[in-house]
Amino acid sequence: QVHLVESGGDLVQPGGSLRLSCAASGFTFSWYYMNWVRQAPGKGLEWVSGIYSEDSSTYYADSVKGRFTISRDNAKNTLFLQMSDLQPEDTALYYCSSDSLGISGRGTQVTVTP
Repeated sequence: QVHLVESGGDLVQPGGSLRLSCAASGFTFSWYYMNWVRQAPGKGLEWVSGIYSEDSSTYYADSVKGRFTISRDNAKNTLFLQMSDLQPEDTALYYCSSDSLGISGRGTQVTVTP
């Protein structure tokens, strides 16, 4: 079975940092472009970042550029999102996903509050 399991979410103060992880199983992780997306309370899904496998090319939404870094470890079937200088507007449920496979995990909650 195909699974994505996110972890690492927490409650942090503005300016803080977190590292999210997404453990993949049931498919050949290294074959696929992967995304992080988020959903803030009462809002729709927002694409955050994506990474190719072949050359590790990375892409970011303007709202997180310069503060978030996406990476992957294909040997460990894991996707990461390093988040720094977190702000209250970053509060959301964060999901990892694969568009090609049409899958996402259940998400991990990030809450940024004074």
